[in-house]
Amino acid sequence: MKIIVTSIFVQDQERALQFYTETLGFVKKEDKPVGEYRWITLVSDEDQRGTELVLEPNIHSAAKEYQEKIYADRIPATMFGVEDVHKEYEELKKRGVHFTMEPTNVGEVTVAVLDDTCGNLIQIAQMHES
Repeated sequence: MKIIVTSIFVQDQERALQFYTETLGFVKKEDKPVGEYRWITLVSDEDQRGTELVLEPNIHSAAKEYQEKIYADRIPATMFGVEDVHKEYEELKKRGVHFTMEPTNVGEVTVAVLDDTCGNLIQIAQMHES
């Protein structure tokens, strides 16, 4: 068994699509209408057959409440792996990305946390060689 799709709640699908593709560099894989919303999935440019990320509208009250509460408590909604967290941090800052936590070594991993402008905090992480 393996993870093939995971999702993240977003306040605005179009704004999220722009941020995740134009700013973070993900690639749009699917974009299909589903009623008044869309089924939008993204993949890593480095692994276009890998796990897909769904930009899920937070239309259900439970989804909205969950998103608001973890954001208020400064809990990242998900984590993305990067080769060099310091380099990624600098590149994203140049693109105007707001970070709530600068790169920080926390043992076997260095992490930084960014605001996706769509209601989520996202952690980027670099695993250290053992």
